[in-house]
Amino acid sequence: MKEKFRTHTCNDLTISDLGKEVVLSGFVSSIRDHGGVKFIDLRDNYGITQIVVHDETILKGISKESVIKVEGKVIKRDEETINEKLKTGLIELELKKITLLSKASLLPFETEKSKDVKEEVRLKYRYLDMRNNKVNKNIKLRSDVLHFLRNKMYDLGFTEVQTPILTASSPEGARDFVVPSRLYKGKFYALPQAPQIYKELLMVGGFDKYFQIAPCFRDEDSRSDRTLEFYQLDLEMSYVKEEDIIKIGEDIFYDVFTKFTDKEVSKKPFRQITYKDSMNFYGTDKPDLRNPLIIKDASEVLKNTSFRPFRDSIIKVIVVDNIGDKSNSWFNEVVEYANKIGMPGIGYITLMEDNTFKGPIDKFLSDEEREKLIKEFDMKTNSVMFFIANKKLKTAQKFSGLIRTYLGEKLELIDNNKLELCIVKDFPMFEYDEKEKKYDFCHNPFSKPCEKYKDYDKFDLEDIIAHQFDFVCNGFEMSSGAIRNTNLDLITKGFVKVGYKSDIIEKRFSSLFTAFKYGVPPHGGMAPGIDRILMLILDETNLREVQAFPPNASGIDQMMGSPSILDSKQLDELGIKIVEED
Repeated sequence: MKEKFRTHTCNDLTISDLGKEVVLSGFVSSIRDHGGVKFIDLRDNYGITQIVVHDETILKGISKESVIKVEGKVIKRDEETINEKLKTGLIELELKKITLLSKASLLPFETEKSKDVKEEVRLKYRYLDMRNNKVNKNIKLRSDVLHFLRNKMYDLGFTEVQTPILTASSPEGARDFVVPSRLYKGKFYALPQAPQIYKELLMVGGFDKYFQIAPCFRDEDSRSDRTLEFYQLDLEMSYVKEEDIIKIGEDIFYDVFTKFTDKEVSKKPFRQITYKDSMNFYGTDKPDLRNPLIIKDASEVLKNTSFRPFRDSIIKVIVVDNIGDKSNSWFNEVVEYANKIGMPGIGYITLMEDNTFKGPIDKFLSDEEREKLIKEFDMKTNSVMFFIANKKLKTAQKFSGLIRTYLGEKLELIDNNKLELCIVKDFPMFEYDEKEKKYDFCHNPFSKPCEKYKDYDKFDLEDIIAHQFDFVCNGFEMSSGAIRNTNLDLITKGFVKVGYKSDIIEKRFSSLFTAFKYGVPPHGGMAPGIDRILMLILDETNLREVQAFPPNASGIDQMMGSPSILDSKQLDELGIKIVEED
């Protein structure tokens, strides 16, 4: 009989295996000395088995995290050493023979405490970080979620199709990652920001329902919920209306969250909110509905205000009940946060028992304004009204949204045991970019405008509404979806409105423009974000915690050494010359 590395895994053995001669292999999780007897916790990908060692001389040269093979007999643990938290906690292996398969050098950190180590170090030694049980479970759960989603899509009648990774650069919003061509010097491939063009071409090709677990690449600055490479459950369907796609999305999100978390998940159908209402009431198009605070507009009530900072401004207010007795230092912290996010300050007033106000804004209010504020915003004794004002609507909305979130967290109003899903719809087709001083697409440039707005020249660009929607959960955008625009003239016109020339557009999207001329079904789709789904299931605040080998927050993979420098031979083959910056 050939020698084996193992007859069982480190999670297999139970009291029913007493007396068996077995072989186990794994990592040395710990070595403990109990006065003449030593114990090894042997760990593999499945669990832990305790090894009892009576002859410590055979452990010479074996260190923590070394890989070993052990042979011995399964015996019952002494009562005082039973560990009911482990499946193997009633038994141990009496060691007869040990083989060192691979010795571990001095570790840069303790694997079981790796989550306390700086992220830069963790990611540099990610393979060691993965030995941490929590990290290991995160990656295993990712596998389980992907398995579940694939099966669900097959059950729904979708066909899985892989689309190319090397493709053409296209103006879809973010910057492309480009790959130089060796054979065609001066030309470049691009990594897909999303399989947008391909999935539409699949509909032209007659595939009625398509999906894939698609990698997406965007050359953007990293942050906690965004990395250079991420995955989405990309799907597209022919002959559908917006509500058909939304129903599929509701099934996907509800089923995956109820399957993999014990949290309270929103019932179907999910609440639908227009983009306009979302911005007005929550100050964002990604509202966290766990937060009960609502933003209201006081511009009309205070249109004749004597308070100079409010004049000719959009005035947003947030009323919070029963906090008027908070200390001055508590309110000072709110003011400090407002300054931190770029606000010149934040006003507030408290309604007293005698229906008078207390606070720095009160002296600027007339009796009529006081009365209207109480009545129109349903203020009660001990309520506090916070004022956020700015001459620009979008800025006022943005600041009020940040203040709403800050107050919700500061006052512990947010229930972390809930997953509150909603659908934000009726997005504008275009939005003005203050930084670039021009209009750009609000979301997907291939979204279909609502029928009423198909003549772009008859409307202000910001008034044009698209068949575009987002699934949102707990303040995170989970998926964007849309009905696609199959009118080539209208697609071209949209790109022209944001600054592209029509001949350039037809050239950049030649595959789409050519294919649509041969007949195209009405179609639409969406793309739930795999990484963000996992973040919410696992209560992780950082997307890198749910990916196996992510780059760091600066986009650098210190483990693999990327981005890396090419040698002169490689550069010559690609026809590339590096120009040094001054």
